[in-house]
Amino acid sequence: MNNPTRPTAITLLAPHSARRTRLAERVGCCGGGVVIVPTAPERMRNRDNDHPYRFDSYFHYLTGFTEPGAVLVMLVGESTRSILFCLPKNLERETWDGFRHGPEAACTLVGVDEAYSIDEFDQRLPELLGNQNALWYALAEDKEFDDRIFAGLNTVRANARSGVRAPADIRNVHTLLDEMRLFKDAHELDIMRRSAAINTGAHRRAMRATRPGMFEYEIEAELLHEFRRHGSQSVAYNSIVASGPNACVLHYNANSRQMQEGELLLIDAGCELDGYASDITRTFPIGGRFSGGAKAVYELVLASQDAAIAACQPNASFSAPHDAAVKVLVQGMLDLGLLQGSLDSVLESGSFRRFYMHRTSHWLGLDVHDAGEYKVNNLWRPLRPGMVLTIEPGCYIRAADDVPEAFWNVGVRIEDNILITNDGHENLTAAVPSKVAEIEALMAEAREHG
Repeated sequence: MNNPTRPTAITLLAPHSARRTRLAERVGCCGGGVVIVPTAPERMRNRDNDHPYRFDSYFHYLTGFTEPGAVLVMLVGESTRSILFCLPKNLERETWDGFRHGPEAACTLVGVDEAYSIDEFDQRLPELLGNQNALWYALAEDKEFDDRIFAGLNTVRANARSGVRAPADIRNVHTLLDEMRLFKDAHELDIMRRSAAINTGAHRRAMRATRPGMFEYEIEAELLHEFRRHGSQSVAYNSIVASGPNACVLHYNANSRQMQEGELLLIDAGCELDGYASDITRTFPIGGRFSGGAKAVYELVLASQDAAIAACQPNASFSAPHDAAVKVLVQGMLDLGLLQGSLDSVLESGSFRRFYMHRTSHWLGLDVHDAGEYKVNNLWRPLRPGMVLTIEPGCYIRAADDVPEAFWNVGVRIEDNILITNDGHENLTAAVPSKVAEIEALMAEAREHG
């Protein structure tokens, strides 16, 4: 049976080769040069034990190659030559660490012009740098690899009398790649839809499984089970399973508290599939039914999310969904007695930030907070087809916030993943219930059937 986690040549060649071509065009428009993009190094977790390996997102975007110890080099001039350095075939090491493609197979798999053992990289680097107009490389990402680059540059400079010159400029290749990654191609969107579908199932499973008296980590286990059984290779970030007062801690992830009847459970969890993240948050009653202050706050946050999603239109400002969400939230906070004053005065003073202190959106893709600038020339950039962003308004009310007791320890966030399309938007995660009646019906059905 085929290994679903091992990409095939068909998977890698077409989309990744096209991205390298687009990058070469952009580098060529800037005078050309040598592009160097290494993958992430392996990291030690503790004695004789590595962290689970995860490739560098930029490298993966251009190659689809998942092995550690690899570097992509592109020489961009009148023509473009692409070179992959990767781990050599080594049957003894493969017995311990798993399969390696080796340069010959990797060359075909990735579709580069040449491939060599990574053991040859330092030796070949001065030749690759020589007589290039610019070096396109992201400095300060990995000091150890920076030192290898500087050593190569110093070798070229030491040979200046032989007529070889070193690149005059070092330019951040991530600047070009960030703009490319902001617009998802069809291959990326296919994976992101599948990642969203797996995550959707996990959140539905969590809603069905939740009961008073359970511990937060038991629900986290339900999420992880659903992620892995459907082929997700990893979580996209540490899952937040926050009950009662913990839901008012934005980055809570201890997931250790016992859940109580009458409280809300906030789950912010995402899976990663073939490198691409999904990112969903739902808040629901541990006992299966919304009531009192918690229900009022929940319906307010849901209304703010509806307004924000409606604002996700091509050519709208990136800030438009946030502005729409905040306006609804602030009016609701005034109506509930959480704030005093007029809508305009609260918006101007920012006093609402006591209960809503983060922005409503971030880009989503290979990274859960994906690459791409939010402003251009100091102005919020317009939304364009192919962009994917989250919409995640919230309201967090602690007992210490001097509010009526009915609202104490009520933390609500609702998050979906939105693709901007030519005529509006597509909610990639809409299949997770968010309306009060839908959530209560799903949880009641689960209790009926055991």
